[in-house]
Amino acid sequence: MIEIFIMSFLLALSGALSPGPLLTFTIYKSLRQKRGYLAGIFIILGHASIEFALIIGLLAGASLFFQNIIFLTIIGVVGGFILEIYGILVVRDAFKTDFTTGLIQEDIKGYKGNSFIGGIIVSLSNPYWEFWWAFFGFGFLVNYNITLGNPLGLFLFFAGHELGDVVWYIPISLFVYFGRKSLNPNIYKYVLLLCGVFMVIFGIYLTVRIFIFPPIPT
Repeated sequence: MIEIFIMSFLLALSGALSPGPLLTFTIYKSLRQKRGYLAGIFIILGHASIEFALIIGLLAGASLFFQNIIFLTIIGVVGGFILEIYGILVVRDAFKTDFTTGLIQEDIKGYKGNSFIGGIIVSLSNPYWEFWWAFFGFGFLVNYNITLGNPLGLFLFFAGHELGDVVWYIPISLFVYFGRKSLNPNIYKYVLLLCGVFMVIFGIYLTVRIFIFPPIPT
């Protein structure tokens, strides 16, 4: 059973270490949120919540949707479009904010307390997340005989998987939040701009790629 935990952890960590929308969102919220040191925790809680729901759904039979090429294509196009929109909003926000005067209460009000929900939305808007679960995640569940009738195996898989995200995203969030105090304020702006541009490019890439390399249903 311990093999399930270890392999799930390593597999999740390898994915977490790759730059993606969730990492960008974590950096963004850690910089902009009043209590940015908590951003990583709430983002991962949101991410974990939607993953737990997806795992239960897969085990209960929702995996049939992930075997439908039309569903996968729609996820790819819509998800890529949402990432593009979010990236544009981040870029716009970075240009509108005067970082040399600090973040005033009115400036952060719109982002306060949304990290948990954001963790869910950003996860759902990333087509790679759905594809990962459609192929690798579901394959792992099948190969290790993890079912609703095997609660211990399910717990070890889920715990290992989420730990892979925790050991990366939370330290990143803490570093970004506390490290900003020793940086030039304008650097915040450039970090947000880079994050926003990355989101836009990544969204365009996903939207185009879905047509060049259509997903292959399991």
